[in-house]
Amino acid sequence: MRIGILGTGTLAVGLGTAWTRAGHDILVGGRSPENAKAAAERIGSTARAVSPREAVDERDAVLLAVAWEGLADILHAAGAGDGSLAGIPVLDPTNAVEHGVGTLLTTDGRAIAEHVADWAPGAHVVKAFHLFPAAQWTESREPVTVAMAGDDPHALEVAAHLARDAGAHPAVIGPLHRARQLEEVAGFVIALAFAGQDPNAAIPHVPAAAATS
Repeated sequence: MRIGILGTGTLAVGLGTAWTRAGHDILVGGRSPENAKAAAERIGSTARAVSPREAVDERDAVLLAVAWEGLADILHAAGAGDGSLAGIPVLDPTNAVEHGVGTLLTTDGRAIAEHVADWAPGAHVVKAFHLFPAAQWTESREPVTVAMAGDDPHALEVAAHLARDAGAHPAVIGPLHRARQLEEVAGFVIALAFAGQDPNAAIPHVPAAAATS
């Protein structure tokens, strides 16, 4: 699969590394060419650094791996407003929450993923990969479940494929408007972690078989 990554930080490198190992073709685009080159080198010899616009050209999927404050700028640099992402599955792992507190910061109460859909007309946005640190994808850890939400069936299939290729189990919870729930979960986890509590101990363990019976 041809994957474009917009962003040059640890999550870009972590998922890019996992997907490179699975045989995917990776392009990395960032606002800083130097940082894009460094990220591509960390991902592996097959990854290449390009401009943000080139990173989304003729891609099978695009990952938005930037802080939420930089989303609008990187999408603008990639030509999203002109339709460069139309028809492309766009994976949004960003958390628009207050650092250390977990409060959702979007002023209109909608998920940041819904704003991404506004800034990238025609893109098939999928909320995914937002709950786990970059190390989850580069170290030998226990498999996790990647919860995701989106409106386009094909985009959800692509996101599920990429979750499996990163060593995770995909789980679709519903359409994109439910991304707000996923982002609130991130805020919940962040708030507990910064309070010195184990988020896993704050939710009941419900076996999958019991939940479906």
